[in-house]
Amino acid sequence: MKLVPLGDRIVLKQLVAEETTKSGIVLPGQSKEKPQQAEVVAVGPGGMVDGKEVKMEVKVGDQVIYSKYAGTEVKLDEEEYIIVKQNDVLAIVSK
Repeated sequence: MKLVPLGDRIVLKQLVAEETTKSGIVLPGQSKEKPQQAEVVAVGPGGMVDGKEVKMEVKVGDQVIYSKYAGTEVKLDEEEYIIVKQNDVLAIVSK
C-alpha cells in the first residue's frame, strides 16, 4: 500500500530518537520525547487550497522539523507515518 497526500499535505516518517544522551546516559522509554524531526516520504500536489495558490516547498527525501502537536498519525503496513499540512513544517534541515 502507498500513501498519496492530497492538496498541501505531506507524509512524514519520524526519525528514530536517540537512546542515550551525549554524556552517555541511557534514556528509559517513558522519558523519551518523540523528536520533531522527520523525513518526507510523499508530497501532495499543492495547487488551490482554500482559495489560495499553494506552492509545495518540500520534496521527497528532505529532512524537516515540524510543529510538536501537528498532524495525524497513521499506521500502514507496520510502519508509522505522520500526515501534516505544509504550514506545519517549520524548517528543512540541510547539511
